Amino acid sequence: MSAQLIRALLLALLAAVVAVPVGYFVAIWAGWAVFCAGFGLQLAFHFRNFARLERWSRAPVVDSSLEGEGAWDGVFGRLYRHEKELRAQIARRDDEIAMLIAAGQALTDGVVLLDENNHILFCNTTAEAQLGLVVRTDRGQPVVNLVRQPEFVGYLTEADFSRPLTLRSDRSEDRVFSIYVLPYAGNRRLMQVKDVTQTDRLDRMRRDFVANVSHELRTPLTVLAGFLETLQEIEVDREEQARYLALMAEQSQRMQSIVQDLLTLSSIESAPPPANQPVDMPSLIDKLRRDAEALSNGRHQIVVETNAQADLRGSEPELVSAFGNLVANAVRYTPAGGTIRIIWQANAQGAEFAVEDTGIGIEAKHIPRLTERFYRVDRGRSRDAGGTGLGLAIVKHSLNRHQAQLEIKSMPGVGSRFSAKFPANRVVGV
Repeated sequence: MSAQLIRALLLALLAAVVAVPVGYFVAIWAGWAVFCAGFGLQLAFHFRNFARLERWSRAPVVDSSLEGEGAWDGVFGRLYRHEKELRAQIARRDDEIAMLIAAGQALTDGVVLLDENNHILFCNTTAEAQLGLVVRTDRGQPVVNLVRQPEFVGYLTEADFSRPLTLRSDRSEDRVFSIYVLPYAGNRRLMQVKDVTQTDRLDRMRRDFVANVSHELRTPLTVLAGFLETLQEIEVDREEQARYLALMAEQSQRMQSIVQDLLTLSSIESAPPPANQPVDMPSLIDKLRRDAEALSNGRHQIVVETNAQADLRGSEPELVSAFGNLVANAVRYTPAGGTIRIIWQANAQGAEFAVEDTGIGIEAKHIPRLTERFYRVDRGRSRDAGGTGLGLAIVKHSLNRHQAQLEIKSMPGVGSRFSAKFPANRVVGV
């Protein structure tokens, strides 16, 4: 019953009482009865709306349960709008938080949030993979209980974060991480974990490169300096002098070969993408055969195997350098009487250039490092064979620039197979 209806009823009853002159006192009591009844109905009306408000306050929802009558309609309307706006704000805040978490998960660096006691508050999936954490079960745990390497524990304990910590993972020995700790939000800490494995490897390669170049040039320079000093201070006969000069020329030629290979490697690394011109492979294969025969000087059997007249797209000088190095290595490291096969195959799926030999072979542990600069399986034997230690590095870089892959298979005492596999878009005339 609405408040307007109740007021109308009360007015009608009072009018009826006033209109009756008889029973004045009875009318008064009747009026009071009607007033009390109306007042009771008003209380019931307000109590009913108050009870509805009380029930809604226990489980606020934005729906028709917040509808009232009379004065309560305005109150419920304002609550409805306030609740709706509040829920919209919460939804927007939840979306923003979800986007921030998604951004953190998308980072390629690991992120770990720590409280003032170095307990884990959050970490992204990258950090989970890097440090072996599981945020679902490790949240609230001290990070030093989960990453127990002494250098990491000492780094957090000392709390000197002016420099990053370089940490070699005990979970994967070939991974290297750089850990930065940054303060944020008062006493909390943000730990950033960067994977610097590649940078560390490049730094090590640069150090090895400088050391190897120094070592490779030191020997011929020492020989040259020694003979020059001898010739300057000691009189020797013409025969001995000629022998010294021949050895000096040999060492000079060795230094020239090293410098030339270094220049070739540097020019390949810094050159623009190779040309996309067709390279006449039948002519190139024939040239490689003739070069192998000249280098072998009749000590080996040189065999050419080909099933196609297809050509390659690319830079002819780079391909000649790469293929020539593979052929020259096969000749150098194959004992007299051995066989060297130069193979060229092509089809619609791609092409393969390969060199097989029956030489001394290579142990499996050395194969992954063969393309490193100056890496040698046997330093003495490599120098005796005339190699500079840069040939396979040149091969690798030249092939990479032609989207080709170098595959090496070898067995000590049996021989080796070096193959360059090219994609179909590099093959012409199949």
